[in-house]
Amino acid sequence: MTTNNSTVDNLAQQLTFGTQTEKNQAFLKIWQMAKECGATPASTHDLYIKRSKGEVGVNFTVPAVNLRGMTYDLARVIFKTALKKNVGLVIFELARSEMGYTNQTPLEYAGVILSAAIREQYHHPIFLQGDHFHFKTSNPSVTIENELKEIQQLTLEAIDAGFYNIDIDASSLVDYTQDTVDQQQEPNYLATAIMTDFVRQHQPKGVEISLGGEIGHIGGKNSTVEELQAFAQGFRQNLDPEKTGLSKISIQTGTHHGGVVLADGSLAEVNIDLETLKKLSVEARRLGMGGAVQHGASTLPEEFFSKFPEAETLEIHLATEFQNIILDHPDFPQKLLEKMYLWLDENKGSEKKPSHSQQQFYYQTRKTAWGAFKKELWEIPETSKEKILQTIAEKFEFLFETLNVIDTRQMVVESIKPVMPVKS
Repeated sequence: MTTNNSTVDNLAQQLTFGTQTEKNQAFLKIWQMAKECGATPASTHDLYIKRSKGEVGVNFTVPAVNLRGMTYDLARVIFKTALKKNVGLVIFELARSEMGYTNQTPLEYAGVILSAAIREQYHHPIFLQGDHFHFKTSNPSVTIENELKEIQQLTLEAIDAGFYNIDIDASSLVDYTQDTVDQQQEPNYLATAIMTDFVRQHQPKGVEISLGGEIGHIGGKNSTVEELQAFAQGFRQNLDPEKTGLSKISIQTGTHHGGVVLADGSLAEVNIDLETLKKLSVEARRLGMGGAVQHGASTLPEEFFSKFPEAETLEIHLATEFQNIILDHPDFPQKLLEKMYLWLDENKGSEKKPSHSQQQFYYQTRKTAWGAFKKELWEIPETSKEKILQTIAEKFEFLFETLNVIDTRQMVVESIKPVMPVKS
């Protein structure tokens, strides 16, 4: 299929900055174009289940990337690099929390990713993922019932946009004050079972959405095999035996989202437990899932990344390092960065802890500025943008190689059957 590049560019811009009616219209046009050229939303479920059965290898780790801004440009670079390296496995995800501070809805995010695939002639399955569809527990006035309703509504919105991979995160409900591991995990596995049943009822015909659970809150204590076993047993006992369960499980191994920043703005060293990661991946496969998922890893030293396939890690979630590359790049417009930091001072200053330096404050809050400066980031001068995107391309070449997903397109072809529901 031949596409007009300027048409795709204009549709991506309409998806990003148009009125809701304009966004809807642009999405439908992109959806149809994607269907015609084969850039179709897909689920990793069948591939992950094959991995649990030993029908595919365990020496690759699928990168799942969160794009908080410059989404169209970044996705184009990723697809271009994936084509160059014959990569079939890369996931584009958006967390529940990110939707607010990046000002990106599931429909917009999905449409822009599909636009980028069309623009780069990446005519292969596209994996869109809802990341951390989590239960908020910090506000005592928020009930679990209301949270469940909100997450279910968000899930419907995501599925309709083509997110056929969803990570249910009820790990915040784990109650470590209880005596037994089963009692600790019970609120988690009950909520995860309810959400799994809900997704199975609403997934499109012919699509088995890939669902993940989570047993350890990222940044908390490290997960154990005993916790995974208790969660999996309780989950299956509370899910209709006729319903398909989970394809993966997220665990905690010592990382923090975004890393831990020191007073001078540098990142603290992380003591990641790779032995636990491997044990839990092996146990997850024994329990019928594809393996364990590693969160909060993008800011780790580069020498760590080859260790994830060695530890048989199924999936790795990457976000903050791409933000760091962009905002800290020598070609990023300095005046724009200063404007973003001034905005943080004025809008996020109350979040600054007395013990934190200004560098720590900016590092920990600057992700929240993406949505407020969406237009300015889109309009970064092309000469600067090209140099930033070249650095991003180099990063993805490194990630694709070290995570061992080069030449995985045939594996995807043999395992994944994309379905493109008709939209009107």
